[in-house]
Amino acid sequence: MARHLITSAIPYINGIKHLGNLVGSQLPADLFARYQRARGNEVMFLCATDEHGTPAEIAAAKAGKPVDEYCAEMHEVQAKIANGFRLSFDHFGRSSSVQNQKLTQHFAGRLADAGLIREVNETQMYSHADGRFLPDRYIEGTCPNCGFDSLRQSAMKDQLENWIDSKTDWPILTTSIAKKWLNDGDGLQDRGITRDLNWGVPVKKGDADWPGMEGKVFYVWFDAPIEYIACAQEWVDAGKGTDWERWWRTDKGADDVTYTQFMGKDNVPFHTLSFPATILGSGEPWKLVDYIKSFNYLNYDGGQFSTSRGRGVFMDQALEILPADYWRWWLLSHAPESSDAEFTWDNFQASVNKDLADVLGNFVSRITKFCRSKFGETVPEGGTWGAQEQAVIAELTTRIRAYEGFMQAIEVRKAAAELRAIWVIGNEYLQSAAPWSTFKENPEQAAAQTRLALNLIRLYAVLSSPFIPDASATLMAAMKCQDDTWPDNITDAVNVLPAGHAFEVPDVTFRKISDEEREEWQTRFAGIRA
Repeated sequence: MARHLITSAIPYINGIKHLGNLVGSQLPADLFARYQRARGNEVMFLCATDEHGTPAEIAAAKAGKPVDEYCAEMHEVQAKIANGFRLSFDHFGRSSSVQNQKLTQHFAGRLADAGLIREVNETQMYSHADGRFLPDRYIEGTCPNCGFDSLRQSAMKDQLENWIDSKTDWPILTTSIAKKWLNDGDGLQDRGITRDLNWGVPVKKGDADWPGMEGKVFYVWFDAPIEYIACAQEWVDAGKGTDWERWWRTDKGADDVTYTQFMGKDNVPFHTLSFPATILGSGEPWKLVDYIKSFNYLNYDGGQFSTSRGRGVFMDQALEILPADYWRWWLLSHAPESSDAEFTWDNFQASVNKDLADVLGNFVSRITKFCRSKFGETVPEGGTWGAQEQAVIAELTTRIRAYEGFMQAIEVRKAAAELRAIWVIGNEYLQSAAPWSTFKENPEQAAAQTRLALNLIRLYAVLSSPFIPDASATLMAAMKCQDDTWPDNITDAVNVLPAGHAFEVPDVTFRKISDEEREEWQTRFAGIRA
C-alpha cells in the first residue's frame, strides 16, 4: 500500500471562492485523493483557510466585525461549501490555529539560529490615527522607517536550484515559473517575513521574544504554507488520527510518503522557493514535496473571474443552481493545465448534456428500463457471452489501463476524456448488440447481453467516483451493490453482479440543461456580485 500526502493551496479567508479558485487547486487535489483511496492506498488530504494578512483585516473591517470573529465565521462558511462540492479533506484546518502559531515560531527560530534571517530597515507609511505602520494595500506612497526580518533565500539559491533541477518529472508550468524567479533579473531575492499588522502570528524565535520585533507578525506567506504541517497536528487534536509525524517527519515514518501539492500558477514561487527554503533551512528532517501540480487560470465568459470584484460564478451560487457533480465534471474535464481555459455557459450546457446526460445517463436509463420491462428488476440468467462481449472486455481493459495512467500522472483532462470514452463503450455495445431486438428471437442471449450491461453500470460507478462521487454512489445504491473494488481484472469486474441479483431502476442520473436555463444563468451572472 502506497502512502500519499496531498495538500491543496489554502484559500484566503476574505470571502467565498469562485469556480476558478476551485479548479485551480482544491478540486483536482480531491480527484487525486479519491483516486488513490479507490486504489487502496493510504491518503492524508489536507487543506485549511488562510486567515492572516491584510486581506483578512480589510474584509473584516468591511463586514464590520472583529477580524478573529470574521475569520471564524468564514471558516465555517468555506468548510460547508467545500463539503457541498464533496471535497474529501481528512482535515480542513485554520492557519490561525495555535498549532500553526507555535510551528511558525519554531521554524523562525531554527532559521535565525542557522543565520538565514537578517534584519532590514525600509520606509513605510505611518498612521498616527491607527498608531502603526500601514501595509501597501492601505496606502499609496512611502514614509518613515520600519524594521523587518528577511529570509535569506539568496543564500540558499544553489541548494534550491539543485533541488528543483532534480524534479525532472514536474510539469513545465511549475519548473518554468520556479526557474524564472531563480534566475531572471538579479536572481533569487531575499523576502521579508514580518509585517506591521494587528492580526497574525506574533514574531518570536521559538518560544523566546525577538528584541526589536515587538508588535510585529509574520508575513502571511511565511506562516501559510507551514499550516500544511500544522493542519496534520490539528487533525490529531481533533480526534481524527493519532500520529501526524509519520506523514511529515522523515525520521518518524514519512520517508515512504509521496507528497503532492496542488495550486494555481500564481502560488508556484512560494511553494518552489520560499516554503522549501523554510524546510531546508531548518536543518530538520521534514518531508519535502515530491510533485507540484500547478494550473493556469480559468477565465469567465470573455473576462476574468475575480473575488475582489465579484465577477463570475462563486461556489455557493453554483450549488444553488445544480448539484456538485455537474460542476465537478465540467471543471475537471476543462481543467486549465497546459494553458488558460474559459468558462462559457454554452460550453457548460453542451458538456453536461452530451457527456453526462446523453452518454452516461442515457446508458444507465436504457438498460435498466429495458431489463425491468423484460426480466424484472433482477439481473437475468441465461445465455453466454460471445466474441462481441469479449471485444468489449478487451476494449475496456485497454481504456481503463490508459485511464489509470492519466490519473496517476495527474493529467486531469486526459483522464476525463478517457473516462468518457469508457462510458461510450457501453452505449456503443447497446447500439450494436440491441438486446431489445435480440429478445424477440433469442431471449437467453438477450439476457446475457443485459447482464453484461448491468455490470457495466457498477463498473462505471467505481471508475467515475473520483470525478462524480454523488452520481457514483447513487448508481451503486441502485445496483444494490457495496463492492467498490477497483477493476484490476476486467473480466472479473463485469461478473460482480450475478444472475438473480436485484437492482432498482434509478431516477434520472443527470438531467439536461435547457436553453432557457442557460440564458437565465448567463444573464444572472453577467454583472458583479453584490
